[in-house]
Amino acid sequence: MIDLGVSKLALIAVVALIVVGPERLPKIARMAGNLFGRAQRYMADIKSEVNRQMEVEEFKKFREESASAFKEVENSINSTVQEANTNLSDQADIFETSFEKLPLDERAVWDKTKRQGRNSWGVRRTARPLWFKRSAGVRTRVQSGAARMKRFHHSAIK
Repeated sequence: MIDLGVSKLALIAVVALIVVGPERLPKIARMAGNLFGRAQRYMADIKSEVNRQMEVEEFKKFREESASAFKEVENSINSTVQEANTNLSDQADIFETSFEKLPLDERAVWDKTKRQGRNSWGVRRTARPLWFKRSAGVRTRVQSGAARMKRFHHSAIK
């Protein structure tokens, strides 16, 4: 790059003042500054675009490498599962002869899948004390819309 010191810049300014004249020198200096700023922004844009393209290329390589590693892991898991299935199918023949399958009871399945204990909706709802429910405005009794209208309607209160 060109090495511009203070003495060289002063010499350029004196020559420009003599050639251009004192009236037009501020306009030309402003125009030169604007052009220099545009050139710097253009170079910065080009650098950022080049960096972005390099990052995209690196990401594509990383994606291809991770996809190939994923395929290898998937293939090894599939082969392990197939081996386990063949071993289990050999052993399952032994167990099928000694045990018979129990019938599926719908009520037992329903009882096992129903939420119970601390996680059930009813228990969590009643876990709050009544004083808190009253202060927070939580309804503790279910009431139909007609009953609510009758209870709070002004004509009903005499």
